[in-house]
Amino acid sequence: MEGDSALPDTGAGTAPEVLALAKVVTRLRTEVADLEAVTSTAAVVERAKGVLMAQAGVTADAAYRLLLDRAERRRGTLLEECWIVLGRIGARPPPPAPRGEAAEPDVRRPSAPSSFRTGRDVLGDHRSGGSGVLLARLAEGLADARTADDVAVLLLAVLGDPEDVDAVMIYRPDATGSLELAGRAGVDAALAAQWSHIPPLSGVAAIEATTTREGVWLEDLEADAAEYLLIGDPPERWPSRAWLPVLGSPPVAAVVGFFRSRAGAFDARTRTLLRRVVRLCGVVLREDRERREPGALHEQAEAVQTIFDTVPGPMVLLSPLWSKDGEVEDYRIDAAAPDSADVAGRRGRELVGRRILETYPTVAGTPLWEGYRKTLTTGTVYESEPFTYEEVTAGVPQRSVYSVRVSRLGDRLVVSWIRHDTSERQNRRLVELQRLGNLGWVGWNLVTDTITWSDQVYAVFDRDPALGPIRMEDLPRHLVADDLPRLGSALQRLVDEGRAVDEPFRVTTGTGVRHLRFVAEARTDADGAPLEVHGFFQDLTALRDAQRALIESERANLVQRGMLKAERALGARLKDTLLPVVPEQSLELAGLCVDVAYVPADTGVNVGGDWYSAIELPDKSALFVVGDVAGHGLTAVGTMAQLRFYTKGMAVTGSALPAVLGRLNTLLLHTATEREGATATMVMARYRPGDRRLTWVRAGHLPPLLVRGGAARFLPQPEGCLLGAAFHSAYGQEILDLLPGDHLLFYTDGLVEEPGEDIEAGLGRLAEDAVRLLRDGGNKMSARTLAAQRTGNRDDICVLEIHVPDDS
Repeated sequence: MEGDSALPDTGAGTAPEVLALAKVVTRLRTEVADLEAVTSTAAVVERAKGVLMAQAGVTADAAYRLLLDRAERRRGTLLEECWIVLGRIGARPPPPAPRGEAAEPDVRRPSAPSSFRTGRDVLGDHRSGGSGVLLARLAEGLADARTADDVAVLLLAVLGDPEDVDAVMIYRPDATGSLELAGRAGVDAALAAQWSHIPPLSGVAAIEATTTREGVWLEDLEADAAEYLLIGDPPERWPSRAWLPVLGSPPVAAVVGFFRSRAGAFDARTRTLLRRVVRLCGVVLREDRERREPGALHEQAEAVQTIFDTVPGPMVLLSPLWSKDGEVEDYRIDAAAPDSADVAGRRGRELVGRRILETYPTVAGTPLWEGYRKTLTTGTVYESEPFTYEEVTAGVPQRSVYSVRVSRLGDRLVVSWIRHDTSERQNRRLVELQRLGNLGWVGWNLVTDTITWSDQVYAVFDRDPALGPIRMEDLPRHLVADDLPRLGSALQRLVDEGRAVDEPFRVTTGTGVRHLRFVAEARTDADGAPLEVHGFFQDLTALRDAQRALIESERANLVQRGMLKAERALGARLKDTLLPVVPEQSLELAGLCVDVAYVPADTGVNVGGDWYSAIELPDKSALFVVGDVAGHGLTAVGTMAQLRFYTKGMAVTGSALPAVLGRLNTLLLHTATEREGATATMVMARYRPGDRRLTWVRAGHLPPLLVRGGAARFLPQPEGCLLGAAFHSAYGQEILDLLPGDHLLFYTDGLVEEPGEDIEAGLGRLAEDAVRLLRDGGNKMSARTLAAQRTGNRDDICVLEIHVPDDS
């Protein structure tokens, strides 16, 4: 019988512990119903008891208890243990192969121990029989099975002819969700090596059975091949197959695959048979898994027990016990602190090995039980609210209040708890609240004139508790004189009229002046006369210090901002004085049309260091310069003035342009202070009107943009790093012969730079804008128009445009 229909009718509102017991009853009924088809339970148990009585010389009751203990250790049923006992008394070696008969090829691996009898040994010459007979023979063979390989060989031998099972594969899941081949039969070594490890991928039936904990039945080869990755070389060798999980600890201990040599669906009888087969093999497969990992689990429990022995308070380490359906049905105590105790009075190590429902039976169905499950599943720490737990001591029911904390340690749970009553918990919370809020409560009995302070009030007043509370008449001696009248009036209203008080004041302590707050209200009699005052003192010194620091910071910020504004105004006036006035119209210089634009930054309070110069030299040639000094403020303006004057002076004297840059670089390096040094970029050009030749140099500046014949390109850049960066810097020059109709742009980085954008994107945008303006404006382009397109600029913009007029 399966499903919830077997649950006893417990009625509405049934207690959780009764429901838990009802589930146990249902599980036991299901196990009995499943195994009734094998044989008569009573007959098998009595026969197994007789074997143990003969072997061990014990009574019938002792033999029965021995069977129960063995079944519990194996995590199996009583009937399974009976079959194991009966199977062992009939063990015999396998019969030899007939003379002259060829040995069977190694497709069923492994070489089993000599004591292990295969399914064919158990079957003998019988090839037929119902499901009950097959299960009985399988149970006999499992008595000597020890490994997954043994189980696979046994399954193939028992189910091969009756159920057309041609191969068996058994996988064991690991912690990562992958599957490792643990046993095989009917599968050759090459195919086993190919499928020895299956990663946790979708589209693998074995993985799906492990994840869903449900059987996966593959009965249509063509349809299944489209959905799953099928084992086999070729897969058509096994037209139908099934994967069934072995439920246990962890939730899936193994997954068994049955490969049939015939096509078609698994009928209801076969499905039921295979499910029972897997359930029967689960004991051996789970024991095989535990034999491979017992050392680590035992060492972990011993290490935890060693720690528990040294810590105060109750604490236990729990291992989940899984039902055959993959649900946690109980927990086993693997380690216990000395202060841990159960309802029977067992303490510490006496609890190890016992189950939770045995030691604390009424926790089943409670929120704590659900907290265990959630922590085991999700790893989230569970901390319960205080709850009342009733226990019987010496026959007398007693109620206690507990708080429990549950955390996960690998596949186990660490559970600790605190026993307390309500007043203790509230007192502890009150103490923590006073400490965190830096306040303490005070009581003043006006009838007896007695004052009571909490411990935190002594910390607030920096007073030794041995001195006792400060009496109200003595409080003025501790106050700052300016606060005495205000606090005295407030206390008078509180005592005489019963009006609540919320008053700040200052006191003098051994560590200095403290800012305190006094909040209180009065409890009055029937006539309204105050009888008692309740309130608290709070230390606000840290808050007042923070407020003072904030005010000082704001004041300093205002002063600094005013100074910066004044500096900006001075720098702007100085820059206006040094730089020529930007003309409203284009000017003519050495036969060229020159257009200049200068736009200061929209943000910031400091003036920038962008500058330009366009002058006629004594030999009738023209000098064009655009520069950008790093930084802002008066220092940048001063450096700009130096560069502008020195550049004009050296150019007027006829110095070569690379030499001019070299000397300017030396100037900035030698005028730098120890704390800071100025750097700048610059582009400089000399134009000879006779042959329209332009010679230009650069010092770390962006390249000029030439627009010729409706196309824009940036000029190849000569050698030259920025000024003030390094001694002995070399500067080269380039020559460009201008043609009528050419437009040449010199500019600073404010025209092209955007935060977070590559400079190449800004240069490309400038080239496109220049071509568009010339095309739309009839071969006319204004530097002011280019600069005006950059709204919200974060840096100064300086643009100098040179236009060679047509010969006409």
